[in-house]
Parts: sequence; C-alpha cells; structure tokens
Amino acid sequence: MTITYHNDLIQGSDEWHAARCGRLTASEMKLILTPTLKVANNEKTRAHVWELAAQRITRYVEPQYIGDAMLRGHRDEILARDLYSQHYAPVTEVGFVTNDQWGFTLGYSPDGLVGDDGQIECKSRVQKYQVQTIAEDEAPDEYMLQLQTGLLVTGRKWVDFISYSGGLPMFVKRVLPDAAMRAAIIDAATAFEMTLAERTADYNAGLAGMPAIIETERHVDPGAVEDGEY
Repeated sequence: MTITYHNDLIQGSDEWHAARCGRLTASEMKLILTPTLKVANNEKTRAHVWELAAQRITRYVEPQYIGDAMLRGHRDEILARDLYSQHYAPVTEVGFVTNDQWGFTLGYSPDGLVGDDGQIECKSRVQKYQVQTIAEDEAPDEYMLQLQTGLLVTGRKWVDFISYSGGLPMFVKRVLPDAAMRAAIIDAATAFEMTLAERTADYNAGLAGMPAIIETERHVDPGAVEDGEY
C-alpha cells in the first residue's frame, strides 16, 4: 500500500488541480456508486468517465464557475476548522492524499488531519439542514460515500464530520470505517477504471482513423466560464 501525503499543495491552487487531474477522488464517488452500494451506470457516471478520460489525455482541468455557495463553503470551512481546533483537537492542514494500492489511484482532499489516527470533513450547510442534522444526530447519508472513501484513502481510524451553519451550533459526529461500504467503493472504482481505459482506447482508435489531425490552441476566458460551459 502506498499512501502519499501532498503536504505542499494548497487546495484550489493550480498545483492542486494538477495533482487531481484525471484521478477518481472521494468527492466524486457518489457519481459511480448508488446509495444502495451498486455500481452506477447512468448519465452522470458516463459523463464523468469522459471527463476524466479528457483530463488524462490533455493533462488539463477545465475551470469551473465559482458561485456564492462555493465561496461561502470555503469561508465556513476555515471557521469550522478553527472552532474544532479550539474545542476538540489541533488540526493539521494537508493539500491532497493519494493511495494506489488497488492498481489504480484514489485521491482525497481532507479538510484537516487530527493526530495520527483522525481527520475532519467540513460541510457548510443552510440552516434547515443544520437543524435537521442536529435533531437526527447523524452524519447525513449524502456524505457517507465521501467520508468512507476518505478513510479508505488515508487508512486512518476515524473522521469527524463537521456540519457548520453560521448562527447555529456546530455539529460534530465521529464516523468509523464501514467494511461493506469500503468493499463496494473498491468494486465500483475498479469497474470505473476499466471503463475509463476502454473509452480512452476508443478515443485513440478514433484519432488513428481520422484522415487528418488538425491541432488547435486552447483559449480560456475566465469571465465566460459558468457551470462548466463556455
């Protein structure tokens, strides 16, 4: 097992995007695995195959529109991490973690590491979901695949899920590794990597069959990027 901590990377930087380029990551696991832990095969799954295939071919990650919700999330993550450090345990920031023990690489960007055994994952929530989460006293199911994949990548013993909504109490819930979910994640990632290799081969075959290859130059206007479209 090879676990690599990319401590020098700043999340959101060009170098961070380059490290993630073409790699399946914890935040994307929901695109390839269903809530019932079945290998997904739907429009979002197929679109993600082509997205990562394109990244591996070009070694380029297309810029994405940053909206108000994402900006709020970045701000709240910092606040949540600071509060956790004050009231629970010191947190060490890390840019990216990779693990290649399965014959392919999975990646994860923790919101922080805690000692030798733990990590944190922070989510910025609107108030109705924060109230619901506190009332139910559970980490929401919608984040569980990301949490379990993060634990799988780092090999750590636990992750503290942090739900933050300004004006309401911060919610912290410890999540431990789940053997069934880990097995399903590995199966889904293995199937995804096989499909990705097949689609990349299809592209290369299509390229070889073209009568002429006309190279183009990439022109990016950051102000025109919105929702992944130009």
